Amino acid sequence: MDKICHLVKLSAGTDSVDSLTRWQASAAARGPDGYPRHVTRMWPKRESEIAGKGSIYWVIKGLIQCRQQIVRLDEVTGGDGIRRCAIVLDPTLVRVSPAPRRPFQGWRYLDPSEAPADLRPGREADDALPPELAGALAEIGVI
Repeated sequence: MDKICHLVKLSAGTDSVDSLTRWQASAAARGPDGYPRHVTRMWPKRESEIAGKGSIYWVIKGLIQCRQQIVRLDEVTGGDGIRRCAIVLDPTLVRVSPAPRRPFQGWRYLDPSEAPADLRPGREADDALPPELAGALAEIGVI
């Protein structure tokens, strides 16, 4: 069986899943193929466990709130000539059960056993709890 690994990343500058969705729909967030991408300096050493298999879990307001399937990793070169990794993403954001996460820089690997579960069908459109309340409830294991 193929090994699968996920990434977890802070979504800087967004305050909700909806604002992340709006940003990724912009031309600035999309590559020439139309897929949203996140460009990072570090190339994941576990590429074979991530590309086409894993997801990136987005931390928004201190909580993992959604994920996106990672389509592939592309090499891109910035205007400064430095090689970077473009994490190419499926445009669909899947809401997950909120899970608290302390701030960190860059991205981190996330073992599938530690990844929050997708919200049950029909719950994706529920009004989101305020991040502070969702975080408190997640910390005590209610959600």
